[in-house]
Amino acid sequence: MKLIDLKKMKNKIFMGLAAIAMVALLAGCGKKPQVEIDAANVAIEAAKTAEATVYVPAEFAAVQDSMNVIMAEITAQDSKLFKKFGNAKIKLEETVTLANQVTANAAVKKAEVKKEVETLMTEIKTVIAENKTLMTKAPRGKEGTAVLEQMKTEIATIEAAVTEAQVMYDKGAFMDALNKLKAGKERADGINAELKDAIAKVNARR
Repeated sequence: MKLIDLKKMKNKIFMGLAAIAMVALLAGCGKKPQVEIDAANVAIEAAKTAEATVYVPAEFAAVQDSMNVIMAEITAQDSKLFKKFGNAKIKLEETVTLANQVTANAAVKKAEVKKEVETLMTEIKTVIAENKTLMTKAPRGKEGTAVLEQMKTEIATIEAAVTEAQVMYDKGAFMDALNKLKAGKERADGINAELKDAIAKVNARR
């Protein structure tokens, strides 16, 4: 065999191996990162289970939006002849980390809301009790009696709301309980101010 033929054969073998290596490389880059996609979805679902949509809704929405963008990128790459998923893979791994952080933040916020509900529950009951005492000292008269009857009805409504909030709290729906108590506390405080103002005016005339 001539030396030139030997060189040609070596070149062909080299080119063949290079082509195989290139195909393998492209195949590796073009493989859809399903493992990473599944991991990101699991992490997002865990955040949802931790009630991130309730306690840290903006953070959860950011993670969800990020995932949607990544999946759109993957779909776009999947339609190409030479697919490149390297960037999407990195972003998916970042999404897992972010989703895990959102899960942790949701747990912290939930604990804070739980504590706030407990504090507000005590405060609103104190105001309701004070309002009932103040009603016995409030001025009567034709108009005064009608106003006090209305307040009495409102106080009963607030007490019912407190009972409902307690049920929500017992079920672990702390945010719902907090919202109901805040509305009730605002009205209870309003009644408290009205009663004190009316009593102060009467005392000032004496």
